[in-house]
Amino acid sequence: MNINTILFDLDGTLVNTNELIIASFRHTLDHYKPGTYGREDIIQFIGPPLTESFRKVDPERAEEMIEMYRQHNLSFHDELIEEYEGVQETVDTLHKEGFKLAVVTTKRKQTALMGIEVMGLSPYFSSIVTFDDVEEVKPNPEPLNQAMEALGSRPDNTLMVGDSHYDILGGQNAGTYTAGVAWSIKGKEHLSSFKPDLMLEKMPDLLKYVGVRVR
Repeated sequence: MNINTILFDLDGTLVNTNELIIASFRHTLDHYKPGTYGREDIIQFIGPPLTESFRKVDPERAEEMIEMYRQHNLSFHDELIEEYEGVQETVDTLHKEGFKLAVVTTKRKQTALMGIEVMGLSPYFSSIVTFDDVEEVKPNPEPLNQAMEALGSRPDNTLMVGDSHYDILGGQNAGTYTAGVAWSIKGKEHLSSFKPDLMLEKMPDLLKYVGVRVR
C-alpha cells in the first residue's frame, strides 16, 4: 500500500460514543416501545443512519423518534462521550507527517462537529463529510468520493478506517483500502467477516501500516 490519505469514521472509531448512543436509543425506544428493546437489540442499530434504524421500529413515527433521540443525545453529549486510547496522538502524528485526513460519518453535521471539537481533533481534518452533505451515505461510495475529491486524493492512495461493516463496504465500493478496528462494539470477528485489508488492534497500529516510524 502507498497511502497518503486516510478517511476515518467518527463514532466508535475516533470517538467512543457507544454509551451515549445506547442511552439515547434506550431513552427513545423506552418511550415509544416500552419493554421491547434490550441493550443487545440496540447495539444492532449502531452504524446505519438514524432514519434507517427508526423506520424499522415505526415508519410512521420515525421522524419524531429521531427528534427525541437527538435532543437526548445533545443533552448528554459531553457527559457520556469518551476518548479511545492513542487516537489523538496517532492523528497528530499523521497530520505532522503530511497525510491528508478526513472524517466520513453518517452523523448530522452539528453533532459530528461537537464530537470532533470535544476530543480536540478539529485541527487535523480539512474535510468532514456528514449525513447532511450527501444524498447517499455509506456503504454508498458517495461520501468517500466527496472527501477524496476535497482532498485531491485517489482511491488507490486512500485508506478508509472504521468500526462498522458500512465503513468497510463503503471503502470497497469506492475502491479504497480498508481497515477495521478491533474495538468495534459489534466485535472484531463480525467486522473481519467483511474482509477489511487491515485490522487495527489499537489506533497507533495504523502508523506502522502507513509507513510512519514511531520513535
